[in-house]
Amino acid sequence: MNLGVIGHPIAHSLSPVMQNAAIERAGLDYAYIAMPVEPEDLPSAVAGLRALNFRGFNVTIPHKSAIIPFLDEISDGAKIIGAVNTVVNDGGRLIGHNTDVDGFIDAMHAKNVAAAGKSVALYGAGGAARAVICGLMRDGASEINVGVRNPSKAQGILESFAPHGAIKIFDWSGADFEVAAMRADIIVNTTPLGMHPNIGEMPPVDFSRVKDDAFFYDIIYTPSPTRLMREARERGHEVLGGAAMLVRQGAVAFKLWTGTDADEGIMMEKLKEMLDN
Repeated sequence: MNLGVIGHPIAHSLSPVMQNAAIERAGLDYAYIAMPVEPEDLPSAVAGLRALNFRGFNVTIPHKSAIIPFLDEISDGAKIIGAVNTVVNDGGRLIGHNTDVDGFIDAMHAKNVAAAGKSVALYGAGGAARAVICGLMRDGASEINVGVRNPSKAQGILESFAPHGAIKIFDWSGADFEVAAMRADIIVNTTPLGMHPNIGEMPPVDFSRVKDDAFFYDIIYTPSPTRLMREARERGHEVLGGAAMLVRQGAVAFKLWTGTDADEGIMMEKLKEMLDN
């Protein structure tokens, strides 16, 4: 059966190597391919994938929100986030999911860290942040304080998530967010600051004022570790990078398509091989 990922550009996607490794390990008769789809071609591409009876496909930039009108149904989580990253073809009905939520939380749980009852300081308010916030709320975070460069551009986050939990938006250079970061049990970076090739960057964290036992989670997976992770680790903090989230969200998608648990060990092994090249 056919699986794949659509996006533009798509050549950089690491999903094929991970998913095909899991497919081979499970002994399934599936194939996963990367398919470049320009924005203006999205409606016809979705129709074509339906007609070709693809079992499912991943969705990446810039189609995660744009694809929603062309699907028959989307999960509750995807509705709240406003983005779909996984589509399942269920007898001709295309159902959209967002597995980034599970990927983020499950990877954190694997480190024996949970958000339940915890205060969270989160940097960034883009598409990735929305999935992370959804996961944190589902996991029971007591408060989520979001730091951004321009709070006026992040008001959509409040509109989407305020009915579901305690969330506030701050200018990340302001005193109010500094106070929020000081009391945070978990500090999350969802911005691209520190991502290859700009590996010298990081969010404006004042390590002298955060809790000694604060847990740092940077969802960037290249490079690994990021500057934020290195500096946090040097100061004795426990850290987690984005590779585990990437693998886990892919494994959740794999299970939705195949009904079979993915071998996350082989997925991580192949991912690391690609990142090291």
